[in-house]
Amino acid sequence: MRDELIVNPRAVPLAPLDDFRDATAGPCAPPDRFGRHTDAWWDTIGSGRIPEVLDAHSRLAVRVAEAGLFAPGAVDGDRQAGMFADASRARPERVRPPG
Repeated sequence: MRDELIVNPRAVPLAPLDDFRDATAGPCAPPDRFGRHTDAWWDTIGSGRIPEVLDAHSRLAVRVAEAGLFAPGAVDGDRQAGMFADASRARPERVRPPG
């Protein structure tokens, strides 16, 4: 098993939840049947069943800026971060935007 897979979309403005899904889909390589909903994301990071790219790494880290979707107090961003907290092989990293 390889080291941690780091997905770093913090340079991409993530405003709606779909932006987050788009930014993580490429590096995480979900299968074509991957849905664009919360349950599909949980299947990816929570169960370790899909996809093979993630299964080949010991852990997934997603670095996101504390802005837009992941601004402090943003409900959808907090929900996504909460799913990471419940997953044993994934973690979010909220990074302050420059400036």
